[in-house]
Amino acid sequence: MSEKIYIFKRFERFWHWSQAALIIFLLLTGFEIHGTYRNFGFEKAVEYHTTAAWTLVGLWIFAIFWHLTTGEWKQYIPTLEKVDAMLQYYLLGIFKNAPHPFRQTTLRKHNPLQRLAYLFILVIVSPLIWITGWLYLFYDQWEHWGLSSLDLSWVATGHVIGAFLMLVFLIVHVYLITTGVTVFSHLKAMITGWEEVH
Repeated sequence: MSEKIYIFKRFERFWHWSQAALIIFLLLTGFEIHGTYRNFGFEKAVEYHTTAAWTLVGLWIFAIFWHLTTGEWKQYIPTLEKVDAMLQYYLLGIFKNAPHPFRQTTLRKHNPLQRLAYLFILVIVSPLIWITGWLYLFYDQWEHWGLSSLDLSWVATGHVIGAFLMLVFLIVHVYLITTGVTVFSHLKAMITGWEEVH
């Protein structure tokens, strides 16, 4: 038996979809800059990539403010409680129709694995992308900042590694939205705010 609970507030849904669109666009323009394919042309791709990056920075600043002032930041505090049960569920249990080991509530939106994944994005992937991206963007300022000994190829490699890590996260994220009560229930929740839970 399942019920519907209101999980995602309007701003969370706006933030999620805006961030998703910007990240996908950054991946598309970034891989074009890297030479993977040709769509906008190198100069336009760089221009669009930079604009999208600064837009994402603005969105994140606003989202950080919102999370801090509403207390929603607590939803992302990592925990190791039930991590093993979650791993067992996603590796085996989900294929045997086992019960989900985590009960989602308005006060606990994210399961332990989600919290760890978001921590990984926040502590490893995002800093890698942002630091290398800013270094790349302000390459002409390195000498003034005392960074002239940095190797641009290492900065570029770090940025590409960060992009691939974000792409892997995106692919896994899209797969995991299909693991709800129905194939589309998690997706609907991020559109309407209402999650169907057992």
